[in-house]
Amino acid sequence: MGRWLAVAGLAVAVTAFACGGGGGGELPALPEAPRDLVVSSSAFVPMGAIPVRYTCNGDNLSPPLSWFGAPKGAVSYALVMDDPDASGGTFVHWVVYDLPAGTESLQEGVPAVDRLPGGGAQGKNSAGRTGYTGPCPPRGPAHHYRFTVYALDKALGLPPGASQSDVADAMAGHVVAWGQLVGTYQR
Repeated sequence: MGRWLAVAGLAVAVTAFACGGGGGGELPALPEAPRDLVVSSSAFVPMGAIPVRYTCNGDNLSPPLSWFGAPKGAVSYALVMDDPDASGGTFVHWVVYDLPAGTESLQEGVPAVDRLPGGGAQGKNSAGRTGYTGPCPPRGPAHHYRFTVYALDKALGLPPGASQSDVADAMAGHVVAWGQLVGTYQR
């Protein structure tokens, strides 16, 4: 019985994640792709507090991220960082796509440029800006920030500045693996 409840809880969590919320388009249906990517940061542990340095109260730098575990045949990666706890619906903080398959990390402080030097493009976040915008919740309970990396079987070919919705639409049916790191922040 306990195992069934754990599986049912996971199914509900994946369904809730896949459906997303306001502030962006639907995320691709994830049950079709295995959660094989391991996503981590040297700045915080899973479900741990995101250091102030990476928030609007600090330097507003993107945290260092790394991932591994993509299957052979992965052609590119996409990354979406969002806050499902935002009062107006899911707030998208960062959209990156067309990272080459050999890329397995992003350094701290990725600049807010359209095209990344090693390949890849950045989209618009919910604030209407290109690149990363750090956690900046209102005072109250901690918000959860999801850094989700998708391994794809193709490059999306979208121009820089694409929205999370455009990226989600282009990814549909092309996600071969995914992984997620969740951090929290509270003011």
